[in-house]
Amino acid sequence: MEYYTQKNKLILTEYGRNIQQMVEYAMTIEDRDERTRCVHTIINIMGNLFPHLRDVNDFKHKLWDHLAMMSNYKLDIDYPYEVPKELVLTKPEPLPYPETSVKYRYYGQQMIQFIKAVEDYNGDNKDKLVTLLANHMKKCFLTWNKDNVDDQKIFNDLREISNGKIDLNEETIKLKETKDILANNNKKIFVNGKNRQKQQGRK
Repeated sequence: MEYYTQKNKLILTEYGRNIQQMVEYAMTIEDRDERTRCVHTIINIMGNLFPHLRDVNDFKHKLWDHLAMMSNYKLDIDYPYEVPKELVLTKPEPLPYPETSVKYRYYGQQMIQFIKAVEDYNGDNKDKLVTLLANHMKKCFLTWNKDNVDDQKIFNDLREISNGKIDLNEETIKLKETKDILANNNKKIFVNGKNRQKQQGRK
């Protein structure tokens, strides 16, 4: 079981853990061409999180800088821009999130953008990316509604959001168990509560 405290620290919190996991996964792809295709998909997902900033100067360049940071500069690809090492010491300013209401409020706008970016990706690693998304969708749903959720509910929502381009079923993909997700969520709440108590005790 993977507890909250055992996860790697987020390098850029504005992108969330799902993006960081995708970057970490891309680093494990042995084929350079496939790794590069996967990374370009991740860049598209990152960009889709902030569609209101697409016309900002150097926006694309900033995305590649941020991706390099999330990989601790260990991602072996040909970057379209020069990535200065100095960025390790100067964390970029957070990018603002758009205030967009979505039908599936329990997943959130960020997850909707993830799905829209991945639905047209046709690389060999699409199944891995889609599984990451589906598991995170289940976690988001259980955060909003702690009752048990059927995996097919997640698959149906994913199919509808992607306009039928992502079609999963319980026979081929098994998501994380509800009890494990809830245990991780409860562990996170417990740890955060203990930290708040320590901070209050110092005052």
